[in-house]
Amino acid sequence: MCRYEVDLRIGQRAYYGADFMVKALGIDPGTGSFDLVVIEGGRVVAEKSVSTFEVAKNPEALVKVVEELGEVDLIAGPSGYGVPLTFNSDIVEPRRFALEVLLLTSEEDLESGIKSGEVGMAVYDALAKVVEEFWRKGLNVCYIPSVILLPTVPDFRKVNKLDMGTADKMAVAVLGVIDQSRELGLSYKETSFILVEAGFGYNAVIGVEDGLIVDGLGGTLVHTGFLTAGALDAEIAVLGRLWVRSDVFHGGVADICGTFDIEDVVRGYLNGEEPYTTAFKAFIDGILKAVAAIRTSIRKPKEILLSGRYSRNKVVREILEEALSRYAPVRRLKGLEGAKVSKEAAQGYAVVAEGVAGGEFSDLVRRMKIPEAKGTVADWVRHPRLREVREKLRRTYSEVVRNPKL
Repeated sequence: MCRYEVDLRIGQRAYYGADFMVKALGIDPGTGSFDLVVIEGGRVVAEKSVSTFEVAKNPEALVKVVEELGEVDLIAGPSGYGVPLTFNSDIVEPRRFALEVLLLTSEEDLESGIKSGEVGMAVYDALAKVVEEFWRKGLNVCYIPSVILLPTVPDFRKVNKLDMGTADKMAVAVLGVIDQSRELGLSYKETSFILVEAGFGYNAVIGVEDGLIVDGLGGTLVHTGFLTAGALDAEIAVLGRLWVRSDVFHGGVADICGTFDIEDVVRGYLNGEEPYTTAFKAFIDGILKAVAAIRTSIRKPKEILLSGRYSRNKVVREILEEALSRYAPVRRLKGLEGAKVSKEAAQGYAVVAEGVAGGEFSDLVRRMKIPEAKGTVADWVRHPRLREVREKLRRTYSEVVRNPKL
């Protein structure tokens, strides 16, 4: 084994002796499971999955799996709505960091959501406990930014937005750059695509130009996700009067159809049954309109890349391929060599960690300016009613980490 040093804060390695490869672990928190992916030498070398329910009940179970996967140079932990690149050693108050910064929620919201049996809040509970456990164990973990925190996205596109793509969606876009580069034989700088991420809770559409993330519409900005209503007419928000954190998990296909099973929805759509037909068409229409909107930023994408749970559904994929082919060739994102069962987001997390640790993808991570992310996700909210919310998040972020990047 060669001797080496890794300066994780700048992503550079000092070599002594023989060459070596960086080994990194990515963790993606899902509604049903936490996916773990280890990469080395640009390929997946290990994959594991742990039930989200089990993680919420006993976060030590996830730590045990991490330990079983062996020593790695760096872990990219589940990062929620995103934060400037933050290492475990930077965190002062892990519980507040997880709930208030990564998840934009409170103890009261979490407790209420869990009591009412909210699926999404179960994920929040598990994620918060994992962050605390990683901190307590002193593991070599970093937390990564979301799209809105990247300096490659112009400020004018961020105005009055918060979710332009959460940390997991940002990570998938990074994976997309690698995927297109390898598939089409391009340099990272030559890549250009629109990523469509169709997930269980949310859909997201992200624009990449010249190998950089330059625009995005996150899950609450794309109309009619599977769980979420997505973008809401402000008049509806006013009529609702009082909203709670778990409301973001409602109003989508699942509520309209009364089922969490996409196969039931597709079957009803194919049979021309209501409310399945209306709900399914709204789901597809929301994605198509989001792609059309991102084309104002990416006018000539080389490809439209499909990712996420529902891109694996044959009917969803074929409809999207046919509708979006007017803009560019459409295909599913392949992911890294060696991946068999892991989701794209987990692979993306691992790629970012490997790059931050100075591995094969270090040039890509630096080029995409991930270490240069700064601020909080509410910094560009300009509505006067939310001024206090914006300032409170900035104060909280400054209190729970050392050397905040504002």
